[in-house]
Amino acid sequence: QVQLVESGGGLVQPGGSLRLSCAASGSISSIGAMGWYRQAPGNQRELVAVITRGGNTNYADAVKGRFTISRDNAKNTVNLQMNSLKPEDTAVYYCNARIRDLRNVFYEANYWGQGTQVTVSS
Repeated sequence: QVQLVESGGGLVQPGGSLRLSCAASGSISSIGAMGWYRQAPGNQRELVAVITRGGNTNYADAVKGRFTISRDNAKNTVNLQMNSLKPEDTAVYYCNARIRDLRNVFYEANYWGQGTQVTVSS
């Protein structure tokens, strides 16, 4: 069984920084793209940043220049460094990964973490 576990959320003042981490574990054959999404109350879940296994990245316009996504393929982890945080960054942040399970290496499934709350407020 594959699972994603996030950590690092919390309360921060505007202009502050937070670092989110996500670790994938279980019967993993390989991991493709990994990313972070967020969902604010009343809004749909939206892409924040994504990184391929080779390290190519893509960011939402709202976070470009402030957030940095990175991954460690050896540890099956993905991180999101968030700087210059704004109140509008407040949301539940979800880790996402495309993973091939050892029980079915021909199929790449979409996995989600449980979410971690980020609140930006003075």
